[in-house]
Amino acid sequence: MSKIFLTGYMGSGKSSIGKLLASQLEYNFIDLDKFIEKEYKMTIPEIFSSKGEKEFRAMEHNCLKKVLSQENTIVACGGGTPCYYGNMELMNNNGTTVYLKMSVDALVNRLLTAKDKRPLIMNKTEKELKEFVIRQLEKREDTYHKAQYIVKAKELNVNELATFVKEQIGV
Repeated sequence: MSKIFLTGYMGSGKSSIGKLLASQLEYNFIDLDKFIEKEYKMTIPEIFSSKGEKEFRAMEHNCLKKVLSQENTIVACGGGTPCYYGNMELMNNNGTTVYLKMSVDALVNRLLTAKDKRPLIMNKTEKELKEFVIRQLEKREDTYHKAQYIVKAKELNVNELATFVKEQIGV
């Protein structure tokens, strides 16, 4: 029937919201990062340190293409997924895309507690992290805005989102 791709910056809640939304819609849930880890038998930090970001993005693209065959599935994408290899266009052509938008400050607050698991930010101070998030959002925002729906994620009520998505895609 349908695929819903949750996009947005790291820390915007794609995985948490995706799991809840999937259970409410009775859809499958795929966390694309976890899918990549399973597919390549390496953690994301291991892939980044041994192969680099460029190779990771190619692996990510290949895994995204694999999940396109899934039906009735919510896919929580990595923060950079839409920005490489025409992935946003691929997702827009194969399902419904939702950008979970958050302010820089809200993202920084969330990311400070999860730095160790995220290779792009693991050694940054709070000030460096904020500057990094600002720079990355400037680069990625245009792509994120190509999503079919843009939702403010900070005060997001998952029940409301589920209802909204059901209405939009007619489930």
